[in-house]
Amino acid sequence: MAIGSRLRMLTEKVTEDAAAIYALYHIDLQPKWFPVFYILSQEGPKTITEIAREIGHSHPSVSRIVGEMTAHGLVAEEKDATDGRKNRIGLAPAGHQLAEAIQDQYADVEQAITTLSAQANHDLWQAIGEWEYLLEQKSLLRRVQEQQRKRTESEVQIVDYTPAYRQAFRDLNEAWISTYFKMEAADYKALDDPEGYILNRGGHILVALWKGQPVGVCALLKMDDPDYDYELAKMAVSPAAQGKNIGRLLGDAIVDRARQLGARNVFLESNTILKPAISLYHRLGFEKVTGRPTPYERANIQMVLDLQVPAAAQVQ
Repeated sequence: MAIGSRLRMLTEKVTEDAAAIYALYHIDLQPKWFPVFYILSQEGPKTITEIAREIGHSHPSVSRIVGEMTAHGLVAEEKDATDGRKNRIGLAPAGHQLAEAIQDQYADVEQAITTLSAQANHDLWQAIGEWEYLLEQKSLLRRVQEQQRKRTESEVQIVDYTPAYRQAFRDLNEAWISTYFKMEAADYKALDDPEGYILNRGGHILVALWKGQPVGVCALLKMDDPDYDYELAKMAVSPAAQGKNIGRLLGDAIVDRARQLGARNVFLESNTILKPAISLYHRLGFEKVTGRPTPYERANIQMVLDLQVPAAAQVQ
């Protein structure tokens, strides 16, 4: 976990030695200038953009280094012969003299590094290149985020509703509805009597537990409609548990329950101001539909998930 510190320590030691090596050979060059100096001495004048791309530095970083080297008399700007709008950076006469004087240092350093590499069990250059490639594909931050999600998800249990969760079912839903809208008659019917209004009519309620406490709920209502089988409703997650992917876990679980019940589809109603919820429904495979009467004043979008389409085709 201290890899950043270890790398900084190694960098500081190598940089300290590099400065001493330049002094040993009477080469007036700062270690941080070397990549720019080397590429210009080997390949000739280049634009700052070209230098940055070749040495893997940012454009501002190269600009600062070029500014320092210019003040030191080692490089100079010149107009591009083919495009007068561009300035190219090349070695000044003092830079060319330095490029000749540094050759003995190059030879001795290369031999010293070859000897050091032969004494090592691992190839540092290959390891650095491998790590750079892997981190370009997926950053360390993203890798840690994935592990965080896996760990938090492993702490979440999805269980079936029991009367012990009646108050949590009501409180979680009433909290989010009251935050954005107002409680309506259809809300009271479901929240006042979840057993009679949902479960006894062929519906299901799932509860998400985090560290044993109910932090999320979601209902699957049996619909009396020839076109739609079930409705996903009353999904709510405690603000204290947000960021733990509980909404996605509940959504996946309720959709799986609908599949187990042999449902053709799942319908839902929502409001487009609830952007995280709408995004979740899209990721689950729901698509916008219109035309069905709604008992909710707040509903301005209706969506349906076709369970007859293979799951892999619904969520890319």
